[in-house]
Amino acid sequence: MADKHVFLAFDCGATSGRGVLSTFEGESFRMEEVYRFPSEMVRKDGRMYWDVLKMRDHFVACVEQLEQKGIRPDSIGIDTWGVDFGCIGADGSLLGLPRCYRDPYTVGIPEKVYETVPRGELYERTGIQIMNFNTIFQLFAQTREGDAALKDAAAILFMPDLLSYLLTGNKVCEYTDASTSGMMDQKTRQFNKGLLKELGIRTDMLLPIVQPGTKVGEFKGIPVIAVAGHDTASAIAAVPAADENFAYLSSGTWSLMGIEVPSPIISKESARLNFTNEGGIEGTTRFLKNITGMWLLEECRRIWKAEGKDYSYPELMAMARAERDFPGRINPDDPRFAAPENMVSVISSAVGKSLTDSQIVSCIYHSLADRYKEVLDMLRSFAPFEIEKLHIIGGGSANELLNQWTAESIGIPVVAGPTEATAIGNVMIQAQAAGLVKDRWEMRRMIAETVKVKTYRP
Repeated sequence: MADKHVFLAFDCGATSGRGVLSTFEGESFRMEEVYRFPSEMVRKDGRMYWDVLKMRDHFVACVEQLEQKGIRPDSIGIDTWGVDFGCIGADGSLLGLPRCYRDPYTVGIPEKVYETVPRGELYERTGIQIMNFNTIFQLFAQTREGDAALKDAAAILFMPDLLSYLLTGNKVCEYTDASTSGMMDQKTRQFNKGLLKELGIRTDMLLPIVQPGTKVGEFKGIPVIAVAGHDTASAIAAVPAADENFAYLSSGTWSLMGIEVPSPIISKESARLNFTNEGGIEGTTRFLKNITGMWLLEECRRIWKAEGKDYSYPELMAMARAERDFPGRINPDDPRFAAPENMVSVISSAVGKSLTDSQIVSCIYHSLADRYKEVLDMLRSFAPFEIEKLHIIGGGSANELLNQWTAESIGIPVVAGPTEATAIGNVMIQAQAAGLVKDRWEMRRMIAETVKVKTYRP
């Protein structure tokens, strides 16, 4: 692998996206953010939509800027969040903007679905945790609404596939993103069309599922690769593990904690604990649980900033250290923390007394570390191997104090990094499609040798 190769990752989050350029040379690679843009939501007639056309325009602008600098990527890959989708007409046109999972139109819809397919049976047939914005619930809600775009759709495309389509004109349905929809049989890795028909949801608009690494088409002569389109799947591909004996924590607004296993784990106990089975690269399953993450702190920061207190992250860590022995704790996954008007007040109320800002930060960090231990203990009861390390990836892996407190809580080493895991996983799959790396273990070895990580011990 002596030649120089350049790959472009479009890593799209629910608030912003960016273009990240990766250069592979020899046995190492380097990453550079070259473009940033908002993931814009628009409101119309009381509904919330994603402005995917503007996102597409940002992709085009990024590629054109690189062209002006004489840079031509070997390929392009796109990753986004899961569950949302757009409708494509028989003539190939986009039938309106895709609905946003934040739109409350699916509130109460799961209970309507259970009237036909009971909750336990739904989990048994799909292996997906129950969240009211899952694609299956969105489609059920839109079918009940008589949504015009859905009625006329010849195909539906999940967000990364939709954005690829807007660049190439070619339609695919990538496995990792499809796996989050709540419509797939995790054992066969195909859509459960019988289930959808029972719920009155059309199945003729579903495309065959393809695996990560599939070429979608070309944009300006540049191949567009269907990477692990679900951002967490790309992030887990970038865990710098040497063997299978690890758990991972993708740390950001949400904390996603799980293990990588060869096949789904679907049981009454996994249903009771609301674990989910989602697709990973090379046919693996991401068995994981959603935990409320840095959302707690970010909402407090928003309140404090409005009060004229704009704390930096180093300041927040110093505040937490000063109150290390503060005994107050909360359950981060308590529904009252989902979308409060004032997170500071709600946390104080949950603890039972008025807290200082430093006590709140300490409470959040300790409560997250305790919750990580609880979920890790749950994972140990399911894992077909001994969990020897916890790999923390994503933006939250840069939080040194929380990493140390987590190591002390769980009693095993915490390996933190890379922070850019999603973009790295995206470009690694492009590199694999180009024949530069053999499998996920070779990817992980290269990441471990190239990217700086830090180990925290109990």
